Amino acid sequence: MSAQTGAPDPDPIPRSVRVAADWSWRLLLIALVVGGVLWLVAWLKTIIVPVAIAVLVSVLLRPFRDWLERRLRFRRGPATAVSIVGLVVVVVVLIVLAGQQLVTGFNNLADQAVAGFNEVRQWLETGPLQIDSSQLNRYWEEISSTLTGGSGASTIVTGALGAAATLGHLLVGALIALFCLIFFLLDGRAIWTWIVNLLPVSARERVHQAGRRGMITLSAYVRTQLIVASAEAVAIGIGAAFFVPALALPIAILVFIGAFIPILGAVVTGAISSVVVLVAQGWVAALIMLGLFVLVQQLESHVLQPFLMGHAVSLHPVAVVLVVAAGSFSAGIVGALFAVPLAAVLNTVILYLHGTDKFPQLGTDDHLPLLRRRPAIPGLPGPVRAGTRWLGGRAEHDAVLPDDAVADVLAAEHDVDPRTTPAPAPAHDEDEPR
Repeated sequence: MSAQTGAPDPDPIPRSVRVAADWSWRLLLIALVVGGVLWLVAWLKTIIVPVAIAVLVSVLLRPFRDWLERRLRFRRGPATAVSIVGLVVVVVVLIVLAGQQLVTGFNNLADQAVAGFNEVRQWLETGPLQIDSSQLNRYWEEISSTLTGGSGASTIVTGALGAAATLGHLLVGALIALFCLIFFLLDGRAIWTWIVNLLPVSARERVHQAGRRGMITLSAYVRTQLIVASAEAVAIGIGAAFFVPALALPIAILVFIGAFIPILGAVVTGAISSVVVLVAQGWVAALIMLGLFVLVQQLESHVLQPFLMGHAVSLHPVAVVLVVAAGSFSAGIVGALFAVPLAAVLNTVILYLHGTDKFPQLGTDDHLPLLRRRPAIPGLPGPVRAGTRWLGGRAEHDAVLPDDAVADVLAAEHDVDPRTTPAPAPAHDEDEPR
């Protein structure tokens, strides 16, 4: 009947299907872009990871650098140098002390491990499993032949070559991180200004304010993790000193490093500490060490982190677990290390861009020297123009002149000197700071 009356046929595709199709291709496009970014990050990880480490360390050292400038009247360059050299000295001293204790402690631990292995073997023979000693000897011979045989030797050689390549990448990464750290501390605001000025004018101010709040979140996270890691390392180190005094400092340093990887780091370092105590002192001491580790983790989760971090890093524990799992599966230890701070910063930035300010006390009075439009100098043709920028709340003009010879010709033809002719004050945009 619709054909006879001339009425158009209704759309045969339901509206719900069309909406689902619209969402589908948009989500596929977003997933494609995100996947491309992740692939690029993985391909450039030798560069991106050191830069990310430099950002974290610069956030950690910035309060000390500011203290040197404010209290001791250091200039920016010497304050940066003292901060970095002090950090390197502390790290080197800890590595030397831990290395010395590892050398002396593992010699004693090796003897204790052999004795513990013999006890375990005797229990397997005489205990409820009743494993024959000849079967145990056969298992041991298979393991030894795997390590000393041709395939095992080739695997070891291949692993050694891979370790050498990894060491080279680590050295390159350390140099990149040190280079970036120097300039992040020395001229970080200028670098941020350059990045923001790459964006459209209408987006610069909002991105700058969102970046300020993201940096506050990152600072809160790094500061909290540093305090929590220090407290956890001291507590576990004191506990380890009662069972394995020679390895107390290496265990404490291991716990300190593992504390920067939420949840996963605690599980791994707790297991290693308990196994070391198990080998050295037996089951009872290992259970006591494990109980101490659980107690410290509970105090950290329910007392230290909520009190120190507050709402600056407001991520639900479920979100933390999922983020750490995703980071570890996609990028290993590096992904687990950077997953939580990256998620916290993105949470703060996205909320601000959508109208929710987690730090309203910061205000919006801080402005960068943002570049403005370049109006033409009157009396001269288009190639001679002037730029405008904000410095300390006032506008200044930078003439972008052609070569001197061309400028002389233009001045003779138009009776205007482009080096002395002032540029007119540009009109201010509605969304830009005055």
